[in-house]
Parts: sequence; C-alpha cells; structure tokens
Amino acid sequence: MTNEQQSSSPSEPERTGTAEPRLTSGQLWYRFLFFDWLFRDVNAARDLFERHAARQHNQRMSRYLPVYLRRWSVLTVFDFGLGLLFERVIQATLLSAWFFTWSCVTFTGMVVITVAWLFLASARMP
Repeated sequence: MTNEQQSSSPSEPERTGTAEPRLTSGQLWYRFLFFDWLFRDVNAARDLFERHAARQHNQRMSRYLPVYLRRWSVLTVFDFGLGLLFERVIQATLLSAWFFTWSCVTFTGMVVITVAWLFLASARMP
C-alpha cells in the first residue's frame, strides 16, 4: 500500500477547513504587546446577564495582566538603557531623547496596566 492509498483510506476522517486562521506577524506583535483583545466591552452588553458575564470574563482575564506588565517593563528598561547608551557613550542627543521619550511612553503603559489589573483584581461583583 502506497502513501497515497494510506492517506485516502475511508477510515480516517478527512480534514476540512476547520483549522483556525493563522495570525499575521503584525497581529501577533499586537497581541504580544497589547491586552485589549483579551477583554469584552461591558457597555456593549444588551442586558444584565450579558453585562455580568462580560465583567466575570474580564476579571478572569485580568490574571494575564502581570505578563503584559512584565513585557512593558522590559521595554521600558530597554528604551531607557538605549537612551543612556546614546547619551553617554555615542553623544547622540537626538537619538537619546527619542529613546528617553519612548521609555516615558512605555512607563505610562505600565501605569495603565497596573491600574487596570488592580481595578479588575479587587472588583467585587454586585
């Protein structure tokens, strides 16, 4: 029996297009850095039950926010380190200002993630 005959045997289920679509590299990077895709919009709920389900879902998903906080802290340290490198070693003030600015932006992202995590982790359901 050849390989072609083995793969087309009637006892094996045929694989149709049931696989999940693959994400592009841009989508993967977005999901790696930003966490909004994990959460549901509570205000878009049509009734009280959907609102309650969305809030419970968001509270469950808040367990992943420390992972994003760690990623953003690495970005902050990396940007700040590059700012120091360009300022002290290479004497490139424009590039150092660029990286120091991005370290401030990523630090602000860390603050947002921390506040969202504390808010969702400590929220009580009514």
